[in-house]
Amino acid sequence: MARLKVGVLISGRGSNLQALLESCADPAFPAEIALVLSNVVDAFGLERAHQAGIATQVVNHKEYPSREAFDSEMDRALRVAGIELVCLAGFMRLLSVGFVESWQGRMINIHPSLLPSFKGMRTHAQALAAGVKLHGCTVHYVTPALDDGPIIAQGAVPVLAGDTEEELAARVLAVEHQLYPLALKTIAEGKAGHPDPKATLINPAG
Repeated sequence: MARLKVGVLISGRGSNLQALLESCADPAFPAEIALVLSNVVDAFGLERAHQAGIATQVVNHKEYPSREAFDSEMDRALRVAGIELVCLAGFMRLLSVGFVESWQGRMINIHPSLLPSFKGMRTHAQALAAGVKLHGCTVHYVTPALDDGPIIAQGAVPVLAGDTEEELAARVLAVEHQLYPLALKTIAEGKAGHPDPKATLINPAG
């Protein structure tokens, strides 16, 4: 059975990319990363991809007159590479509605909160300020609304007394690195079904 061809969009260090690379390195894994695309020339995630022997491409958003022009070039690169599913992994650009709609149902993101709580930025600070006892991360399909797509999988961690933002972030990130490959595997095996609002709860700890 052919492996699902994945494109990963990054802007930075690529720690979630590394988790995906390690899982996809197993020939038995049902997906393969065919392209890592970054909008930042010196993103360390590109080096991770190089070390894994994965094709990379830089589409520098600063070189395009509009978000739509930038997104159009990314779209072209993904289609030339034969990408079937796009994974956002620390990609720090807002995507145009046209780009999102053209990949809807075929583009996923990992967000550091238990959606629908704490959308947007600084999610760990938001969680601490709210006094919640559980925090975590969510893999979801991308839609035009920010952090609002159908949920595929979630992983939770406890919020401990005295937690700092950095401590909580580190605990969540460890779960992200387990959850994203599990969610990708679920999709590649056809077990996620058509995107719908019902979450599949995955416990990375087993």
